[in-house]
Amino acid sequence: MSDHAIRKIAVIGGGTAGWMTAAALSKTLRADQVEIVLVESEQIGTVGVGEATIPPILTFNAMLGIDERDFMRATRATFKLGIEFRDWTAPGDRYLHPFGTYGLDIEAIKFHQVWLKVRDQVGPIEDFNLTAMAARLGRFALPDPDPAKVLSSLKYAFHFDAGLYARYLRAYAEARGVIRIEGKVVDVVLRGADGFIAAVTLDDSRRIEADLFVDCSGFRALLIGQALGGTYLDWSRWLPNDRAVALPCDTGGGGLTPYTRATADKAGWRWRIPLQHRTGNGYVYSSAHLGDEAALTALTAGLDGTARGEPNFLRFQAGRRDRAWIKNCVAIGLSSGFLEPLESTSIHLIQAGITKLLALFPDRGFDPLEIDEYNRLTAQQVELVRDFIILHYKATARADTAYWNDLRTMEVPDSLARKIDLFARRGRLFQSDYDLFSETSWIAVLLGQGIMPRGHDPLVDSLPEAALVERLRRLSGLIGQTAKALPDHAAFIARYCAADRAAKVPA
Repeated sequence: MSDHAIRKIAVIGGGTAGWMTAAALSKTLRADQVEIVLVESEQIGTVGVGEATIPPILTFNAMLGIDERDFMRATRATFKLGIEFRDWTAPGDRYLHPFGTYGLDIEAIKFHQVWLKVRDQVGPIEDFNLTAMAARLGRFALPDPDPAKVLSSLKYAFHFDAGLYARYLRAYAEARGVIRIEGKVVDVVLRGADGFIAAVTLDDSRRIEADLFVDCSGFRALLIGQALGGTYLDWSRWLPNDRAVALPCDTGGGGLTPYTRATADKAGWRWRIPLQHRTGNGYVYSSAHLGDEAALTALTAGLDGTARGEPNFLRFQAGRRDRAWIKNCVAIGLSSGFLEPLESTSIHLIQAGITKLLALFPDRGFDPLEIDEYNRLTAQQVELVRDFIILHYKATARADTAYWNDLRTMEVPDSLARKIDLFARRGRLFQSDYDLFSETSWIAVLLGQGIMPRGHDPLVDSLPEAALVERLRRLSGLIGQTAKALPDHAAFIARYCAADRAAKVPA
């Protein structure tokens, strides 16, 4: 190894962010060359309510070499095909934001543009997405590896118990040499010469030194915020929700649906996440419009089954750090910022932070250019996610409460306003390379929230309309037949990854 190589890494904080980071580092770096320690305290709880994911989690697990069945058994996981949104455009409305794609492009013309022209003759756009149709029917099967098969277009992610996932990754990381240190950080020691972090001091006076520190201390941001003074950029003018209450319950009449549900309420929204052993529930809301007790009452009234345990109240502020990497400290997870879990991005943003850290892994020189690039890429991606979430609140016809009226009439970032206006005219949609959400996702939410383009791509008019209608009807029929032939989701879970079977952590 080079004399400048990183020799020791300290991950400060456990939970999902800490153990995902430790697991990825232990898989990538050689234990005989780089020592990895993780400091956490059992006295400090973790948020642990991020239980829904998006498809890139499959890439992360595959990178670790995790067997999907064992992982799902250990975390009591179910499959997720998308998110069902209820009451967002108006009370009684619902739509799906599915994974996968809509139809197939025709002669280099986007499928949704063709659909826009003939939509009154062929049915809703969801009929052209296998993942959406499977979700509606409560069915699931693994995608077919043959790209010629309709089943190859199905995409999925997971619902899982976040606490069990952290425990699973802890066993994985410790098996690869990561050293867990029990203790509470009470001081961060900075070097006098350059202000870099030299060490953290624990409540029993132990001193943990390292070359690189990863701040996974959650909302407290002990290193990146308190010690290094990273500024927090407040986005509450667009995303005013600043409270959440979580309360799991027994699995009840709602069933083991293969999708997350997000139901709009008077001053926020409620989530429902079905796991094998329980259902996760929560209410994300604005304290300026709703009190804690009223939120808990509304949440409890909507549970599928008997509540388990006590409600967990959380406080937060939407936004991000101006820099996620300062000197020799990288913030990953809640310490780097927070966006509410409406589109299940929390775990993915942890994954994205880890991926960029590995791609720009430093030596002890900590090249400022590479640090700036990490911060630039992180800011760009988080801001694109921010815009996508804001879209759900801005594009609504609801005016039944002060909360919804405030959001419907708010000014939004210019980047989002342009995207909405362009789509509203002729369905035009252009993606950034760093946009986490695909064209399918933007189309699903734009249409689902009531933004129907006034026109379509003029190139579609060069195609014979009768032939297009016939082609699309055949396609939706084929997709519908394929979806109906899939196994029931609960039955597939029971056969594929039932939690009562022993789970193994990869050696």
